[in-house]
Amino acid sequence: MTAYLEHANVTVSNPEQTAAWMEDIFGWKIRWQGDAMGSGHTIHIGSETSYVALYAPDASPTNGPRSYDTRGGLNHLALVVDDFEDTRAKVIAAGFTPGDIHSYEPGQRFYFKDDNNIEFEVVHYGTPPLT
Repeated sequence: MTAYLEHANVTVSNPEQTAAWMEDIFGWKIRWQGDAMGSGHTIHIGSETSYVALYAPDASPTNGPRSYDTRGGLNHLALVVDDFEDTRAKVIAAGFTPGDIHSYEPGQRFYFKDDNNIEFEVVHYGTPPLT
């Protein structure tokens, strides 16, 4: 059996707001939500097989050092999508700024950061986009 990623857990300032744009851009659904450690709140959003746990502590989270320079820091979440151009348009419509498209064998990708400064990599395998 090959292992697969079941979930990633990230700290955000507003789980409801983050879940809303994830529903719109990625077509995910809320699987569960409720109380979490330290009097916090968590929303699990994703598909039937995997999800992202959006955790908010009782007190507002603070911005720490850059994740790529921190042992154990979350660097990005990569998501494979069926419709690359549509997803890119939804990222823009949500008010986020997608980076350049990078083509490579066997597909293409772009990155964007959300309002919590979490970096997302959007990946598509197959025919390159028209743009």
